[in-house]
Amino acid sequence: MKRVKKIIFAFVIACFVICAFAFLQRLVMPKYQTGIVEGSMIEEYYDEEVPHEVVFIGDCEVYENISTVRLYEKYGVSSYIRGSAQQLAWQSYYLLEDTLRYETPKVVVFNVLSLKYDTPQSEAYNRMTLDGMRWSKSKAKAVNASMTEGEHFVEYVFPLLRYHSRIFELTEDDFVHLFSKDKVTHSGYYMRVDSKPEGEFPEPMPLRDYTLGENAMSYLDRMTELCRENGIELVLMKAPTKYPHWYDEWDRQIVEYAADNGLQYLNFIDMRDEVGLDMSVDTYDAGLHLNLSGAEKMADFFGCWLTECFELTDFRQDERVSGIWKEKSDYYYEMKQKQTSELEQYGELVSFGANAVKD
Repeated sequence: MKRVKKIIFAFVIACFVICAFAFLQRLVMPKYQTGIVEGSMIEEYYDEEVPHEVVFIGDCEVYENISTVRLYEKYGVSSYIRGSAQQLAWQSYYLLEDTLRYETPKVVVFNVLSLKYDTPQSEAYNRMTLDGMRWSKSKAKAVNASMTEGEHFVEYVFPLLRYHSRIFELTEDDFVHLFSKDKVTHSGYYMRVDSKPEGEFPEPMPLRDYTLGENAMSYLDRMTELCRENGIELVLMKAPTKYPHWYDEWDRQIVEYAADNGLQYLNFIDMRDEVGLDMSVDTYDAGLHLNLSGAEKMADFFGCWLTECFELTDFRQDERVSGIWKEKSDYYYEMKQKQTSELEQYGELVSFGANAVKD
């Protein structure tokens, strides 16, 4: 009997230690609910209840530049943007692998700007992409491919080891959002309604070598093959924003790659007029990213192109899916009204998304 009691006692203590560890880990991990909200984006995908026939992957050039709600309302396209700040090519690949664990879209759109990076860049950006991924072989591989010098795999497995010092820096957000978070995107789209005209950008620095990196391009190869194996149409795009600079030499390599692999490539820098963009009103940060009006114009054009090129379902005719998208639309317009009111009252945005990072 004493032995049984000891076993039960040890079990209770072990459960307590595990629960305390899990609680502390959840408490000290950044919540990304105010200011820099980009760290919340990746995990929001797992709460989705609708199928997505179009999935966008990439950096801020997708999640800030295309309105998913507009795509649905105007064309019935059910889409999602699996975007994150400075998302690197290998992270995009493993996010695509991760997505295929849950669904198989008809079209995947990859933004090519990240191909300029051939090596890991920043732990802070890594965390905003990788911490939100659910654990799987894809996440483990993404972590190993992304770690910068000084990072350790075990700290991704047990984030408490990395964030323990935040116990002395906790804010109200850490307690309010301890067990639940507010949505910061609209099926992956990050909304900004304010406007600041495009300005002058610095002259691009000449490069010694304009060849896109072997590592980054190898992951584009893997992405192409993964889509081919799963019957998915892969579309390459370059967002219409001109900074960071997209060199003509890089562009020619993507044009050639698309031709060699039978892919569609849309460079929206050259298509601004066709899309109807007016960069004196359609950007909120002097031309780095589009605002809501610009993102809706992009959705208008892209949605038309997608539905003409591919056989996509009009989910407005699906009662269950349309009901969920109605809730998404209501939240979209609620946030639009809130941000508009803030601009009128304060002259700037003061809500959670007002201090986004620039990748």
